[in-house]
Order: sequence, then structure tokens, then C-alpha cells
Amino acid sequence: MPKKTTKDTAPESFKLHDNDTGSVEVQIWLLTDEIAELQAHLALHKKDFDAKRSLLKKVARRRAFLKYLKSKKLSTYNTISKSVSVKV
Repeated sequence: MPKKTTKDTAPESFKLHDNDTGSVEVQIWLLTDEIAELQAHLALHKKDFDAKRSLLKKVARRRAFLKYLKSKKLSTYNTISKSVSVKV
């Protein structure tokens, strides 16, 4: 079973300060990690429609965060989109 990711395990490059757990950058990292886990799950369980719906919701939420970040901090957006290999 894959290791459960938490907000505390976010890479230091994404955190704005030591106790940062809610910034847009950390949220994008968490969603990207959860999306990868769901994709692996769906590769094994093709008919799990609840997981598929959850995956689509997470992708939409991450896309909204990326859109917000692109409008506010373009340099940070470019860095994050390269490091988490997000296709927008």
C-alpha cells in the first residue's frame, strides 16, 4: 500500500515557511501526489467509478489552483509546473 502523504511532508521548495501547510504551492503538490495515487489505483481497478470521479474532481481543483497561481505569480507557476510535471 502506498505511503500516505501529509501536508508536513511537502518539499521545502514548495513551502513558503517552515509551518506552511495551506499555501497554493503546497496544495498543488498534495493534489498532484493524490492524483498519482488514484491513477495507480485505477490502473488496477478499472471499474471503480467512485475513484474515477474523485480523480476528476482533484484534477479540476488542481487546475483551478494552477490558474490562480498563473494569474498571481507567473514565475512560481513556471517553477511548479516544471517540477510536478503538470500538463495544463
